Amino acid sequence: MGGEILPQFTVNIDMDTQLEDKTTNELDIAKPKQYQVIVYNDDTTPIEFVIELLKNIYMHTQQSAEGITMAIHNEGKGVAGVYYYEVAEQKVHESILVSRQAGYPLTLDIEEL
Repeated sequence: MGGEILPQFTVNIDMDTQLEDKTTNELDIAKPKQYQVIVYNDDTTPIEFVIELLKNIYMHTQQSAEGITMAIHNEGKGVAGVYYYEVAEQKVHESILVSRQAGYPLTLDIEEL
């Protein structure tokens, strides 16, 4: 007990820190980005299957689904829909799942607008 050296601490008790209050009336909120779901043409997936996929997953009418399917067939790809990222990602996942279960190699992707 006799020869211990206790550590010495110094504490600054002066509270001389200055705080600066910065406020603004402007909100800096960016709109979420949107993404388009792209469906690519292949030689295996039937046109009728793509039309039904567009109607059931992307909620297109018969007429718009046929138009998109013909664009996919003629141009090599077409836009199934435009969504926020998470929704676009979910739609692609559902589309691939349904097409694989049916035995088709349909390819989809997401592109930022």
